[in-house]
Amino acid sequence: MAYGISTYAYFWRLSSRAPEPMSLPDMLRDTAELGGEVFQICDYAPIESYDRARLADLRATADGLGLTLELGTRGVRPEHLLKYLGIAGELGVSLVRSMLNTGDHRPDPAEAVTLLKEAVPRCADAGVTLGLETYEQVATDDLVNVVRAVDDPHLGIVLDPGNSVARLERPADVVAATAPHVVNIHVKDFAFTRRDGWVGFTYAGCPLGEGLLDYDAMIAAVRPEERGVNQIVEHWLPWQDEGYDATARLEHQWTRHSINTLLRSE
Repeated sequence: MAYGISTYAYFWRLSSRAPEPMSLPDMLRDTAELGGEVFQICDYAPIESYDRARLADLRATADGLGLTLELGTRGVRPEHLLKYLGIAGELGVSLVRSMLNTGDHRPDPAEAVTLLKEAVPRCADAGVTLGLETYEQVATDDLVNVVRAVDDPHLGIVLDPGNSVARLERPADVVAATAPHVVNIHVKDFAFTRRDGWVGFTYAGCPLGEGLLDYDAMIAAVRPEERGVNQIVEHWLPWQDEGYDATARLEHQWTRHSINTLLRSE
């Protein structure tokens, strides 16, 4: 088990709002400086255009910093997963996170099982585990049933209990349902705050330990140290009214706080 950081912890600093968006090597160096051991390149579309030489350079940078790399994408079409399996091979990646749906494909559980039964054995042959993330577009029970139906140790669940609140699923219930199948954890805290005039709520991220995530209960259920499940820092940081500099500064503070909190929990 190791602690790491995702590209989602650099959401604003790699976005088009940044005067000079951070590169992947920049994020790798920052992760190492903060004490992370893993970096998850998650939903980072440019990685698909990297040639072998550029992937080799990225892997060498990670190796030089003592970092393990993970990948993240969306979708379960075999041709897409096999593309990421090729990238994983070049980067020395053994875990790829995905989600059932994409913008143009929303398979029902039966179709998802069929597609995954075609792709997952190829992942297994390459020594790569595929993790499907919990999120609001898919009922957690359906996600668990898909994983059970495929019935391969190289397919599991990436647990992010905060995502499923938008589906009116309680985080504790999501943890309980998925715990035996979890292969990766996204660690981000979350909270509700009242809108001005008390007309509804905003549901957004907050510093780890200050929100609704029952981290201790999640860890007790999943047992990541015993099972070798990495924990990856993410954020839901809203854009700050003061602009980019304030947002980037706070994003860095949240990331540092999260990784330090995880390291102290050992």
